[in-house]
Amino acid sequence: MPSLAGTIPPRSWPLIGPATARAAWCADGLTTLDENACYILPAVPTRTLLIYLHGIVPPRDESPEKTKVQRVILKAAQRAGVVALVPRGRPGFGPIGRHSWVGWPTTDTLYEKYVADLVGDITAAKKKLEALTGVTFAPVYLAGSSSGAYFVARLALRGGIDVDGFGAMSGGTGSETMELARLAPKPFYIGYGKYDGYVRRAIPTLVDVLSRAHWPIRVAEHPVDHGAREVYLEEAFAFWRAQGADGNRRAVGAGDDTSN
Repeated sequence: MPSLAGTIPPRSWPLIGPATARAAWCADGLTTLDENACYILPAVPTRTLLIYLHGIVPPRDESPEKTKVQRVILKAAQRAGVVALVPRGRPGFGPIGRHSWVGWPTTDTLYEKYVADLVGDITAAKKKLEALTGVTFAPVYLAGSSSGAYFVARLALRGGIDVDGFGAMSGGTGSETMELARLAPKPFYIGYGKYDGYVRRAIPTLVDVLSRAHWPIRVAEHPVDHGAREVYLEEAFAFWRAQGADGNRRAVGAGDDTSN
């Protein structure tokens, strides 16, 4: 992805008329892009974009799960001063008992079947937001929690999307892929909870794969359970920005954890 690090962002956002109706997917504080995507614009214009993939949420208009994750994204994006794009996943990716919930592919089989359509939707939403704001976003970071984190990890290891950095929060695992050897290493943040047993046991596999491929990584454990957290995104932004400023910085592994 071409870098626009030296380009001055616009002095102000263009006048964007209100959406014809607030999409059910978009919680208070987020603006409707279309029925399947919301966005957040900081007060000061910027070209930095976060694309965040949520964890599984119930297939209904309102739910505590949806509100929580979107509130986390809203607060973290506003604090970081970045634009955020929050696409809606698809129903049918939930685990047993929650199969109809909305989420993202978490297995290799589902990834291979749906990746082209899902990445196409994400790319189209990004282009639509660029047309709306008059900004070509760069750098672009892709992060996700839970179901979204597992999809993010697969996209990273298979070269499924062109972005400048990745983040897996409360989820993610990985194995060697045929594509990995030819991919340019990208900064990868991994955040998880001390009391999130399943994820805590899975994370070392992802760390090992990325380390052996010489990707810059930051791993942080926090005294929380499963789910999206603002602290993960705060640490991810700091890490991504540091890597962008100095591409020669060393990778930060689990032994360098600075959780709080």
